[in-house]
Amino acid sequence: MNQGSLYTHVQNNIATVEFFHPASNSFPGELLSRLTKTFQELDANNKVNVIILKSEGEKAFCAGASFNELVAIDNFEDGKHFFLGFANVINAMRLCKKPIIGRIQGKAVGGGVGLASACDYVFATDKAAIKLSELTIGIGPFVIEPVVKRKIGVAALSELSLNATKWHNAYWAKEKGLYANVFDSIKQLDEYVDDLSQKIASYNPEAVQEMKQVLWKDTNHWDTLLEERAEISGKLVLSEFTKNALEKFKK
Repeated sequence: MNQGSLYTHVQNNIATVEFFHPASNSFPGELLSRLTKTFQELDANNKVNVIILKSEGEKAFCAGASFNELVAIDNFEDGKHFFLGFANVINAMRLCKKPIIGRIQGKAVGGGVGLASACDYVFATDKAAIKLSELTIGIGPFVIEPVVKRKIGVAALSELSLNATKWHNAYWAKEKGLYANVFDSIKQLDEYVDDLSQKIASYNPEAVQEMKQVLWKDTNHWDTLLEERAEISGKLVLSEFTKNALEKFKK
């Protein structure tokens, strides 16, 4: 089975983390573990002042967690472990002392929206629509809810999660605060992100790291919170509703 790829490139105090999976840049558990470890390593790397998170290709940014692995879950422990994948990444991004810039070139679904929300500063193209479709298969965006709500607020989260079949376009996401700016092309997006990352990398690293601490104030309980949320999803994925819904998707 293709586990995808993950590359990290460090130059001029800027780390670029790029992930890929042939299934619309979705994440099998192994790739999520590697991404978690990557953020932990970059946190400890004194040659890195700022991080850019991106995915390969010009289409989807991230389709969330692996559908094949989701379908295969048949017990609570496996279910909890599956949903802890994104929980661990979000916590690693939160605890990483370096600011993370999200470069979102295309659509984001489920955990992909969580990944974008866990970045400190996010930029996108006009193709970067978002959707939280979890309720359609009998589970919910419980693990990513804290980080999405922190970014866009309760009202927007309600709309995004309850209207689970609707794509919300990039300008909606900008209006709600997920994206700081929306560009007409990937070229414009990359030029802006490159320029901004160079500026941030030139600032006093101690001051930038202190600023990141301030931005994530009052999230110290998230290690426990996100594990509890993974347990909720781990139970729901075993429900009759979810089993039936996944069977329909498989067909």
